[in-house]
Amino acid sequence: MKILDVELGTNSYPIYIETGAISKADSLIKEHLDCKKLFIITDTNVARLYLGELKSSLEYAGYQVYYTIVEAGEHSKDIQTLPKIYKELVAATISRTDAVIALGGGVVGDLAGFVASTYLRGVKFVQIPTSLLAQVDSSVGGKVAVDLAQGKNLVGSFYHPKLVIIDPQVIQTLEDKFINDGMGEVIKYACIRDYELYSQLLNFQDKHVLKSNLEEIIYTCCNIKRMVVESDEKDMGERMILNFGHTLGHAIETVGGYKQLTHGEAVSIGMYQVTRISEKLGLTKEGTSALILDLLQKYELPYKMPEVDYDEVLKVMGIDKKNLDSNLNVILLHEIGKCFIYKTDISFFESPPVHC
Repeated sequence: MKILDVELGTNSYPIYIETGAISKADSLIKEHLDCKKLFIITDTNVARLYLGELKSSLEYAGYQVYYTIVEAGEHSKDIQTLPKIYKELVAATISRTDAVIALGGGVVGDLAGFVASTYLRGVKFVQIPTSLLAQVDSSVGGKVAVDLAQGKNLVGSFYHPKLVIIDPQVIQTLEDKFINDGMGEVIKYACIRDYELYSQLLNFQDKHVLKSNLEEIIYTCCNIKRMVVESDEKDMGERMILNFGHTLGHAIETVGGYKQLTHGEAVSIGMYQVTRISEKLGLTKEGTSALILDLLQKYELPYKMPEVDYDEVLKVMGIDKKNLDSNLNVILLHEIGKCFIYKTDISFFESPPVHC
């Protein structure tokens, strides 16, 4: 089993990565938490695959287990979803000595984490991510949030899990489109910090080879995020580099009503388009966007701007969390593997990115 320790003082926690790790969740949780009740938050897709097995193993270990199931999809990560879950927590008499488990992808992890951070002013929680995107990115780092109609992740907090349990085996059952979605974030890590990872991804012969290397890829991405989060827990400096492609990507998601594109797809478009802009401005080594395009096409990810109202996209970026005192912090690349924070404003994006 691979173990990464996120060192954040009193907020420190381990990340366990191993094929079959979900079957060891009961012993791993018992090692780190002293509680009697566990409340699982999952979604309709994940529930039919893993909820029964996890619930049974936890009950066998002596826990009282409760759960709630939300509809799969970004629309469930909405502030309107919260009252129902809070009521169910009260009905289960979950106390501050108990814990919430996030069993699912990025939507469930963000939602469950936000619930845990706010219910009774904070109860413990555990991340068991079941999507590639959540395993390489969103389950680590303690950013939890829900969406408003005006934008993605506008209501949130920094609230770290007590442990993260990553089982790469669950990825093997996903459809290719969900693997591709997670690859958007994997490619992000390659672009901002790891040229060797970029080369590795480019040289894989096919999806079968990719899947056989997922455990190592997940470890690499989590380790990069661990180092960045340890240096900047509250996202005021270096941690901003994890937002490469996200400023434009989040805005595209929001304007599309979270229905047109997945998060990984939107970030992919954002990475490519922002790099085209930065190349034209002489801020990025010429040809870098073409290198990004090679990976996006290899993993069947979009790069063209969708048919959305670009004025609305600009409005959403205007209220982005990275927009501080009218100064927008955009993450750009010097070249593949080397990134920097570029302080600008919304005018950086005012010439619409191309649709090709």
